[in-house]
Amino acid sequence: MNLLLVEDDELYAASLAEELRQIGHAVTIAPTGPDALIAVERDAFDAIVLDCMLPHLGGSGVALRLRERGKRMPILMLSALERSAEKIAGLTAGADDYVVKPTPAAEIDARLKALIRARGWSEPGADTLRAGDIVVNPAHVRAWRGERSLDLARLEFRLLVELVRHKGSVLTRAMLIENVWGYEFEPGGNIVDAQVRMLRRKLTAAGEGDPIVTRRGVGYMLLDD
Repeated sequence: MNLLLVEDDELYAASLAEELRQIGHAVTIAPTGPDALIAVERDAFDAIVLDCMLPHLGGSGVALRLRERGKRMPILMLSALERSAEKIAGLTAGADDYVVKPTPAAEIDARLKALIRARGWSEPGADTLRAGDIVVNPAHVRAWRGERSLDLARLEFRLLVELVRHKGSVLTRAMLIENVWGYEFEPGGNIVDAQVRMLRRKLTAAGEGDPIVTRRGVGYMLLDD
């Protein structure tokens, strides 16, 4: 899943985000309520893990504003204290569940999946493909490198999906032409090379290193590390 973690404790946020990534999620961290509201407008998140006590705008206020804006993704609230008043405020504002910190990442993962099942949605993670720090969701037409969402054109996205599906294997230009463009022959103009160059620029801008390896005279391979 593509998760938004709203937490002002920098060390705790970094630790929890890393554990969630190891499970297979893409995680964006927002340290304040206003930052969270901005992030939700910029990206499409499958669920939000939201701390109750935040600077500038508390967790209940964030949940309320999200629901007022028509955002329907599950919201799981975190709190350092088990107070009934906080639980009631958060759930009344629009949160779906509530846990006390520190909660293991595996439990947070299980709770979020249960919330999604309860709504009758399919789990986004079920259709997620991964290669190294690159994550793609073909069903939702979304892609990330690390924490950064990738803004890809249609053919760039289809090319990335094909490379991720066959990570660690060399795909010839003919294979890419057939699977991405749908041609049974290779048109002129080196369209594969041009599309790979554009995709490569966006991937390197979003993370460290170039994950696409060129096999001269043969094709391309996406690294899986």
